[in-house]
Formats: sequence, C-alpha cells, structure tokens
Amino acid sequence: MGWSGPFLLLRRPRHPAIYGPILWMHVICRLAPYLQHRVICFTRDVAVLRDERHILFFIRTLTMMTDHDEERVIPGGGRMGWNGSVIGMVAVGLLGSIFPTSGHAIPAFSRQYGTSCSTCHWDFPKLNDFGKAFKDAGFKFPKDDESFLKVPPIMLGAPAQAELWPKVIYPGTIPGLPPISMRYNTFFQAVSGNRNNFDAQLPAGIPGTFIPRTDFQPGYFSIFTAGNFGGGIAFWADDDISVGGANSNGGLGDGYLKFYNLGRVLKLPTDSLNLRVGQFELDLPFSPARSWNLSGWDIFDEANIGVLNGLSPQQNVNNGFAFSNPAVGAEISGGYNYRGYHYSVAVVDQNTTGISAAPLNISPANGVGFVSDSNFKDLYGRFSYRFNLERDAANRNEVQAAGASGPHDHTYLRLGTMYFYGRSVQRFSGALSDGITPAVITAREPFYRVGGDVDFNYRTFNLFGVYMAGRDQNLLPFTPAEGSLPTGFTASRAATFNGGFLEADYLALPWVMTIMRWDRVGSTADRVNALQFDPANPPPSAYFSPYSATRNRFTPGIQFLIHANIKASFEYQIRPPQVVYNPATGEQLKGSFRTNSAVAGLEWAY
Repeated sequence: MGWSGPFLLLRRPRHPAIYGPILWMHVICRLAPYLQHRVICFTRDVAVLRDERHILFFIRTLTMMTDHDEERVIPGGGRMGWNGSVIGMVAVGLLGSIFPTSGHAIPAFSRQYGTSCSTCHWDFPKLNDFGKAFKDAGFKFPKDDESFLKVPPIMLGAPAQAELWPKVIYPGTIPGLPPISMRYNTFFQAVSGNRNNFDAQLPAGIPGTFIPRTDFQPGYFSIFTAGNFGGGIAFWADDDISVGGANSNGGLGDGYLKFYNLGRVLKLPTDSLNLRVGQFELDLPFSPARSWNLSGWDIFDEANIGVLNGLSPQQNVNNGFAFSNPAVGAEISGGYNYRGYHYSVAVVDQNTTGISAAPLNISPANGVGFVSDSNFKDLYGRFSYRFNLERDAANRNEVQAAGASGPHDHTYLRLGTMYFYGRSVQRFSGALSDGITPAVITAREPFYRVGGDVDFNYRTFNLFGVYMAGRDQNLLPFTPAEGSLPTGFTASRAATFNGGFLEADYLALPWVMTIMRWDRVGSTADRVNALQFDPANPPPSAYFSPYSATRNRFTPGIQFLIHANIKASFEYQIRPPQVVYNPATGEQLKGSFRTNSAVAGLEWAY
C-alpha cells in the first residue's frame, strides 16, 4: 500500500531460512515516538521491501513484544499490535534513502485516506485484491477503517441516538470531504488502407461514407461520486457528462444505494446478505463499464438480431439487450470478491426496445418516462467461488494490499457462472381471430443468456476469460389464408449466438502493463446473412463478412502509468477477414481483406 513518506512494506518471507536480527528492530520500534518517519512492524514473520533494486531482507517475529497486544489488520495481509509493535517511525539517517514515497492519489478515496491509486488498482480502473475488499466493505477499508481515514466523516446525529431509535432518527455520517471525482480520455486512431472498400457496393458516381486514415477523437468526460453513509450504507453515482465531445451523448452510468450485511438482522453469517437498489451494472465477472481496455469485450456488447437474408426463413427477433447496458432494479448479494464464495440475484426492468413511455395521463415518478417496455421483470443470477492458493492457511484469506512495487495479490483461481432470463416484446398491427377486425398483437419472446468465467492470477500475471451463449425464441406473425392481417404468431427457428473472450494481463513493471486479448462472437444470423443474396429479394445491405461469419479479433496492447492517475494506452486491433458483395447479384466485389486499426489513448482521473 502507498504511504506518505519513507516506510517499510512488510510481507512474509519468501524463504523461511532468511531472517534478520531481532534486536535492532526492537530498538527502532521503541524509539519510534521520537523519530519523524514511519515503520510498520508485523507480529509475525515480516519482511522489508527495499528500493527499486528489489533487495529483500527478512526479520523474524517480534512476538515477545506483541503477544498481548490488541491486533489489527493492516493493508498488506498481516496483523499488527498497537502497544509497541506498530510504530510509525524509521531513523532518517539509517533508512531514509531506502524506501520509496507514495504516488499520486486516486479520486475521492485517495483524498480521504491519503494514499495512492495503486493501493486499490493494478492499472486503474482494474482492481487488485485490496480494491476488491474495499468495494466489498462498502467503499471502506475492510478493517479498522477509522484509523486509516485522514479526513474523518461528519456525524449526522449523536451515536447515542442509535439506542433511542425508532423514537429518533437513526444517526449516520457523510464523508468529511465531498467525494467528487472526474475522469477524461482522448484518442488517436489509425485505420488500414482498405477502410473504404465497402463503397464498392454503391453505383458508379455515388459518393459513399469517407473514413479517414487517421483521426483524433475526444472520448468521454465523467463525474462520479461514491462513499459510505455509515451504518452499512454505501452510495455510488457516475455520469458521462459528454461522450465523443457531444453533451447529448452522455448519460447516467450507475446510481445506487447499497445496504451491507443485512443478514445481521436475521443472524446470518457476516456479509452473506446485501441489497442494492437503483441503476447499476449487472454483477458481471468483469466490468465493461469500468474496463481498463481501450475497446470493450465484444461478447458483452452483443445484441440478438434475427436473420435478414431472403434466402432463409425470416426471424422476428429484434432484441437490443446487451450486458454492457446498465440495469434498473434491485439486487441481493453476498460473500466476497477476493476470497471464497460470491453470489448475486437481480430483478430488473425489461426493456429490449430502448423506448421509454411518457403518457399524458400518468406522470412518471422521474418526470421523464417509464423505463420498462413490458410488465415482465428480467432475472439475473451469478455465483462464483475463488480459491486462494497459498499454502499458509493463516495468509490464505487475508487482504493483500499494493505498494510502490505493485500489487501483492493472492495466487488464486476463481470459477463462476451467470444466467439471465427475459422476455422480449414486439407489438404489431394485426387483427382479431376473425382476420378482419383491427387489433394490436404482441409477441412475447423468451430469451436467455448463460455463461461461465475463469480468472487465474499468479503474482503480476492475470489470465481470465468468459464464454457465453444466448438464445431468443422466434415468433413469426401468422396470417390465415382467408385474412389479410396477422392474427397471431407461430414458433420458428430460434436466434442464437455464442462466444466470449480470453485475456492475459502482465504487469511487467509497477507502471507498465502488457495485454493480449482474443474476442470471438458468432451467431446463426451472422452465418445466414453472410451467404450470397437472392437477386429477387435483396436485403437493404450486404453483410461484410466471409461465409464463416465468426467475428474473431486479436488485440495486443500496452499501458503506461505516467503518474498513478494519468495513463497512456495503446492497442492494435487485428480484425477478421471481410468480403464485399453486390447485394443484388451476390457478385464478390472485394476479396478477403482485414480492416485493422491502431488506437492510442490518454486519460486522467482526479
């Protein structure tokens, strides 16, 4: 963990045979009140991480000083006693030139705790183990939070009021400083020379959409706030004020309250029951909204659109749902993201059309419109289990914090599964059963998404991935022989897709992360639409992909932390081969080619 001023970052020794003398450490700890720097002494096996030369020396336990001390967890995975074994000093002449100072602060939480972005992040916004524990605890240090706060919270009522409730308002807190942060990014993109091959479909002399070879692009400017109101209640809200330089493209990301450890009322195990209410990203194994990559994971952006090719039976599927979109509803959850089990179950609004209703006769509570497009509420569930793989049982479940040398995450393997169920709604002009009387007919098409995920970490190497499959029932409008309008629907071939991604991140240096990623998505609609077209019934446009129509993308990348809150990123997107057809004749106009692109980004958080 980052601390201001010279410090000792203490961890268990890698080799049990390497121990330093006890006496001098005893002296430093006892002299600490008279010195001007900090030292942290573990009550068990400890080690001191020195400067960038990565020289480690280890010191055996100070048990004789701390056997009867009050123990408290310190960020880093051990315990410390406050009666003498945890002292905040190191002699300047002896150790002042050895230990690195802290980096720049993370937004909001950094100002509250006086610590670095690297305390909670590998490479912002990617969380390390301590960041996951911080989030699991309701945006607080998992233990002894008050002792680490540099800016104490403001009390909303006296603590004694808790004993008088419900006759008085239950006391709470607000952060001592307004926890408001900002984030902005900008990009530069270069595209391969065949980027305008698609214009070959147009008749001669008709100008098409021109794609420049290079382009500077504004990203998004976001403002967000998060914190804890005391009493186990946390809050989060973030809003993209502008996206792509246009204020109209922005919008609310997450905005919710989360009530932690409600299970204590029912005498359930600690942290086994939490409640989140508002607008939020579903509890996915990896967050698209807070991805550290320049481009998103394709499978989380996948919507399900039916076949448009006249050579094949049509599919009446037009489902705009994607996991990358925020959900509105309520979620219960429990467990931890940094060890053991974790689960969540959410009930959220159904909206696959993206249309909100604002009737004149009923005023929506938000003054804008009703979010749902049907009476049905979608269901989402997730369960995962993380195995921390250290041999030492005492350290296996401790919280690991990061330091100037980077994260000190557990070696772990996490396995998870997820399931989403909904009912897409489409309404059409039709007729009653007589085939004559006009009426609105509604197709309610059940759909599901099911997937699994794996996440493996060894020191600064992280390998993870997701596989997911989706299926939408396909209900085609049915028109009786004696009628002119559809009176109902008949089931036909379902619209399906599957795919996922596999990514490897390696923290080569505390400020350099290399990335290699493979994304794959394929669907029945893609494969059918990739075939040559019926000249008598051409679709609006050709599908620019070869017959296999599987969207494979390889994306190597690298990211650099200029400061702990300023990042430069680069990735090269190797896209799948594409083919351009004449939509009327099926004639191949352009042979197989790849439209690859290089993207560079620069962003900061404050």
